[in-house]
Parts: sequence; C-alpha cells; structure tokens
Amino acid sequence: MTITRRSFYQHLTEKLSGWALGAPLYVPAMHPDLLKIANAEKISFIRTMIICTEDAVADRDVELSIRNLRNFLPLISSIADKRRFIRPRNPDVLKRILDLPGIHKIDGFVLPKFDRTNRDQYLEALRGSRFLIMPTLETADVFDPGAMRELAVSLAEDAMKPQILLIRIGGNDLLNLLGLRRPRGITLYETPLSGVISQLVTTYKPLGFSLSAPVYEYLSDKETLDREIRLDMAHGLVGKTAIHPEQIPMIEKHYSVSCQDHEMALSILNRDMPAVFRMHDAMCEVSTHSNWARQILQRYHCYGLDQAAMDIGYLSPTSSYA
Repeated sequence: MTITRRSFYQHLTEKLSGWALGAPLYVPAMHPDLLKIANAEKISFIRTMIICTEDAVADRDVELSIRNLRNFLPLISSIADKRRFIRPRNPDVLKRILDLPGIHKIDGFVLPKFDRTNRDQYLEALRGSRFLIMPTLETADVFDPGAMRELAVSLAEDAMKPQILLIRIGGNDLLNLLGLRRPRGITLYETPLSGVISQLVTTYKPLGFSLSAPVYEYLSDKETLDREIRLDMAHGLVGKTAIHPEQIPMIEKHYSVSCQDHEMALSILNRDMPAVFRMHDAMCEVSTHSNWARQILQRYHCYGLDQAAMDIGYLSPTSSYA
C-alpha cells in the first residue's frame, strides 16, 4: 500500500525524536536572562535549553539557584517547538526541584553522573510522572563494559524506558577522569574516548536507546567542530549540545538531509519497493537499511533538505510517494 508523504511523516513523528532537540544550549540557573531565553525573547532560534544547577553552578550558589528556579518556573510561557529541561545537581536536588511551583512547565530532566549507584534514586523520584529524562553517562563506570551492559539492560527492562529520550555522553567529565583535556584541533575520536563512544553505541543502541554527542568546547575552531559532527553522525549519535549560541547554527546545519538520502529513505520505507534495489548508484536493502531510513526522515522533518538539494530539486520522476 502506498501512503502519502504527509501521513508518513505524521506517523513517524508521533513520538518526540531526539533530533527535534537540535543543539541544546546549557544555561546556568543563575543566568540573568534565564527567563528571556526560556520565553524566546532572547536567542529565539534555540530549540532546547537545559537549565543547569550542576557543573555550571558553584557549590556556594546551589541554594540561590534553586530560589531562582522557584521565581522563574511560574513565569515560563508555553511556546510550540521550544523544549526546556533542567539538570539537577543530584537526586536530592531533583526532589526539591520537583516540588517547586510551575515545574509542570518543564519538559524533563537531564540526570548527571548517572550510574548504578544513583539510578534508583533518580528514577524513583520521577516514577509516575510524565517528564522526559536524559541520563548522562560520565562516571568511571563508563570505562567498564560490564557495568554499562548491566545499566543498559536495567533501563531497557524498566517501565520508564519510554520516557528516556536520549542517553547523553559526558565527554569532558570522562576526559577529566583520565586527567585529560582535548587539545585544540582534535576531535574526541582522536582521543581515548573514541573506543568508549563506540562501545556505548554498540551497548545501548541495540536495546532501543538513542545517544547524543558530547560538547565541543572551543568556539573559534569551526573546522574541527565540523569534522567532529560528521564523526558523531557516523557513530549514530543524535544531536550535539552547544556551549554558546554561536555554535547552534554551526551544529544544526549538519542535520539537514541530502536530496539523495531523502529519496532513498522514502523508497526503502515504501512497501511497494522490492527487497533490494539500486538507487543513486547504491544498493538499497529494505531489511538492513530501514532503521537508517527512519532516522533520515526524522531529520528531514526537523531540518528539511540541505540548501544544495533545495536548489536542484529532490524527488526523481520515479518516486512512488504522492
């Protein structure tokens, strides 16, 4: 049966995709323009903000940051396609934040330093809620494949799995555990984290989890950022957190879809196509390329075609989609 392009995309995006978050921006809970950013009065192109009470807040300012959230949350406006998450400092701070007025206006929580020691505390605090969650893997357990397998299986078997939007990888924290900081001009895939990221992908993705890419902390090195994003995507990572608003368009431009990939994805998911066919000088095999095709169309839904593709047109006359 042939389905229309519109109904296909509607079905594809019924559940929020990690791609819809774009390049989230961390904003300290103490930031003077926190409300303006949340209400799109400032930096209006941000798709997602993560309000941080952890690494971006000094120990002495934790109480002040929670008081700031108490004043801030009731004033948030509802804006379509804008996502707001909070990164609590730890499970105890999470419980306090959950009791704040206006917390229902938040989409969910980024759970830092998530591992076997605090998993139950985090999840029990959120169990029964409608909040989305993004656990962050950034402790020494990440270097233990057995520990990661155990954690991944426990999450896959938990009733809260549908609320886990993404598994985040804390690159800087992991490098810190090794006493390292990436040099300028070097991607994460040229550091000891290359194998770690690959291991996390092959552990979590087969169990149905998406993983997001670590930040790139240098603002002036666009060439290395571009290389790293291409490698992020080659590893199947979804989205990359920005450390400054200038990085957001630099990151998100990589997520638009080429006309060839878009056409191949539509064809692979067309039930009327043969099991194996040739398109754009590539073999397309429905049984092995369908998950890739769904990712391509999720990206297309969020970011459209890249400019070059839009200039030349994107669907061939033989396309079977109306």
